[in-house]
Amino acid sequence: MALADSVPGVSGGTIAFLLGYYDDFIGSLDSFVPGGSSKEERKEKIKTALKFLLRLGIGWIAGFVSAVLVLTSVFQQYIYEVSSLFLGFIIFSIPLIIKEEIESIKGKYYNLIFTVLGAGVVVLITILNPNDGGSTASASGILSYLYFTLTGMLAISAMVLPGISGSTILLIFGTYLPVMTAIKGLLHFDFSGLTEVIFFGAGIIAGVLLIIRLLKKALEKFRSQTIYAILGLMLGSLYAVVCGPETLKDAPKPAMTFSTFSIIFFIIGGAVIGGLQLLKVFGGKKASDNEAEA
Repeated sequence: MALADSVPGVSGGTIAFLLGYYDDFIGSLDSFVPGGSSKEERKEKIKTALKFLLRLGIGWIAGFVSAVLVLTSVFQQYIYEVSSLFLGFIIFSIPLIIKEEIESIKGKYYNLIFTVLGAGVVVLITILNPNDGGSTASASGILSYLYFTLTGMLAISAMVLPGISGSTILLIFGTYLPVMTAIKGLLHFDFSGLTEVIFFGAGIIAGVLLIIRLLKKALEKFRSQTIYAILGLMLGSLYAVVCGPETLKDAPKPAMTFSTFSIIFFIIGGAVIGGLQLLKVFGGKKASDNEAEA
């Protein structure tokens, strides 16, 4: 999830969805939002959520630090191979999601309008993407810091939605380069960008509180429409990935074409999705066997 969130084009929410733990992810975050249950029920939910998020968080932090310190240069140098890999991830995962959610979407094809809308949103966001690497005009004062808070709210909202990349949102609003530079500086004990990171982090917390409850309710009460919309977001993200090379911050490259597309990495992406699906099935079978024994 962290590797996907760190690179414009693919959302970490997409990774969570295709691996089958998106509902658990949203539900765990929703446990920390006040209201909706008694004190004892909320306490138990938070306890369960903490166990899940701790395991997820360790991997996310490791992935994000790796992306900031190392993989950004890899993406710069091998962007077409990485983009082909992401295309494999997305294209091979869409049939799996349809299979998983067939009961909620079968016979409700009138909700395909939400697929069109979802794809349209991602394509529009990609078209609005700047080609300057996401560097915004420098400003000072509280308004500048509040701008970081606003973009943090929008970015985290995109990160938890399959299909929309939070990094792409930061690029559009011109804070991708400042945020990534500030975080990289902190990892090297340079605290000159600490204030920006603090305000950006506050926006992330606020965004989680605002968007998570809405997503959870949508999945519970309007699951068919939500799944169709998510499929649209994923289809739209194919266009975002193809155009991803144009957003490189150091030396933008042309969008992917058939000549720069790597069939080998595309197949590797599909193989990874297939392998993860097998692990998911095996893990579910093992859990069922343990429950039966208990």
